[in-house]
Amino acid sequence: QTNPPTSPIYSPTMMASRTSRSAKSLKRFFSTRTPIVGGNWKLNAGNGMTTATIDELVKDLNDSKTPSCEMFICPPTLYLERVQNSAASHLAVCAQNIYSEPKGAFTGETSGDMLLDMGIKWSLIGHSERRDVFGESDELLGAKIAHAQSIGLNVVPCIGEHKEEREAGKTMDVLIPQLQAISNNVSDWSKIVIAYEPVWAIGTGLTASPEQAQETHANIRTWVSQNVSAEVADNLRIQYGGSVKDSNSAALAGGADIDGFLVGGASLKAPAFISICSAFD
Repeated sequence: QTNPPTSPIYSPTMMASRTSRSAKSLKRFFSTRTPIVGGNWKLNAGNGMTTATIDELVKDLNDSKTPSCEMFICPPTLYLERVQNSAASHLAVCAQNIYSEPKGAFTGETSGDMLLDMGIKWSLIGHSERRDVFGESDELLGAKIAHAQSIGLNVVPCIGEHKEEREAGKTMDVLIPQLQAISNNVSDWSKIVIAYEPVWAIGTGLTASPEQAQETHANIRTWVSQNVSAEVADNLRIQYGGSVKDSNSAALAGGADIDGFLVGGASLKAPAFISICSAFD
């Protein structure tokens, strides 16, 4: 297995410097941000391809202990209502994508308005697979967020850089336009959780080191503080995503600016996902 990129993260003097682990722990202790962990099942029906494997995963999650963090799960669109009707009350159900219009001639799309009618109050937006595989742009991301804001839907916009961009020291150069597309379309930040997912770490087995993840999260929070407001930045929850596993979640959770995880493959196994959630206990 190759190592994650090690070139420096974009960190001009305005950005917060690294703190010691004890300082991080102290800041976490006094933070008012409730950790939030999401499981993105992608195009997987639990660990199989049937309603039975969906039901098995939901049952295992329902029967597991309830961590202290907030939790959501993102099944494929086809199973959203089934999971909504069977998941325990502490498991919010989240769509993987919505469109920027409530209805119309948009074959294959998902309406945020219709999600709310089903009782589903969350959606991911702008995951790197939507950007890279389906060509979705920051402009479309912004339009989706604007519509979600207009109907009161909670959204998790995803941002991240590719391996070559990190190695060139351009992480924040890539993230800032993505952040700008978000902030330009948000009026109610209480409905926003940002997921930072370095694209080079998604499904590759590579993971940003705790130091890399924390520094990038701190840089994101500093940008929000300087371009939106300090109050919004202090309250904004920022998740880390990218090959998060039960074996590395505790170390990553120690970052003062890491407020949760967006978990991929590990969320398809209830014991691993609950262990990851418990990193914030």
